[in-house]
Amino acid sequence: MVKRRGRKAWVIAIVVGAALLAAVIAPSGTPAEGTNDGRRIGGAGTTMLESGTGAPSFTPVITKVAFHWQAGTGHFECLALAPSADAGSPGSGNFDTNVMYVTGPITAAEINAQTAVLQGSSTVTGLGAGSDRPFTATVTRGGPGATLVLEVSGLTFREILLEGQFRF
Repeated sequence: MVKRRGRKAWVIAIVVGAALLAAVIAPSGTPAEGTNDGRRIGGAGTTMLESGTGAPSFTPVITKVAFHWQAGTGHFECLALAPSADAGSPGSGNFDTNVMYVTGPITAAEINAQTAVLQGSSTVTGLGAGSDRPFTATVTRGGPGATLVLEVSGLTFREILLEGQFRF
């Protein structure tokens, strides 16, 4: 009987010890919606602008985008490229003209389920050019097919990720 009690005490001690260790190692819960608790938001890739330049020419636009945010700091980059040759002519598939560049620090970030919203102040060259231009970039997580909506200089650009990854 003494041996049984001794074994029970050891088993209980081991179970309690394992539970305490698991409590220390495990995350302390799910963060509230809309907060950035220090998680990393990042991504990079190539996107295509929905409808390109729009009517009447619908010139395609490809962007190279990259961003990162963690612990209250980050940066955003977006380079928009269009072909210099008209559709149907040789070279019309070469995205060789810088039509817009947006660069600047991210000053706020928020995660809501599958979407992250990044805000900051940017320098813009080309279309919408200027300094200290507020921007908002709304991204959905994922690889090809994920989306990015960039609002800057009073313009809105809806983009679809072709290559790369947006993670948070």
